Amino acid sequence: VQLQASGGGLVQAGGSLRLSCVASGRTFSGYVMGWFRQAPGKEREFVAVIRRTGIDTYYADFVKGRFTISRDNAKNTVYLQMNSLKPEDTAVYYCAAGAAVTRTERDYDYWGQGTQVTVSS
Repeated sequence: VQLQASGGGLVQAGGSLRLSCVASGRTFSGYVMGWFRQAPGKEREFVAVIRRTGIDTYYADFVKGRFTISRDNAKNTVYLQMNSLKPEDTAVYYCAAGAAVTRTERDYDYWGQGTQVTVSS
């Protein structure tokens, strides 16, 4: 499956962005979808994951209550709504597809190219 992430940009602290990730090539609904991020000089880290049906979602503690992951299987798209953004949220955000609900990067089989999110103070 091929993944294409978009929606990043420059936003002031407290603002919002919605990231999108469109999948093509295989049945999107057959994959668990996750979002990860990588800040400059840091390792890539888990942000959120959503089950195939979209019923269950899980988040990293640092985004709970601010970010929401969702998916539209009819549109082959997963979203990450980001509210109350902070400068420390600045990173390249990646979507990923895998077989299991996991926070572990190596468990995901397919990755998008990343989209830059920059939050100014």
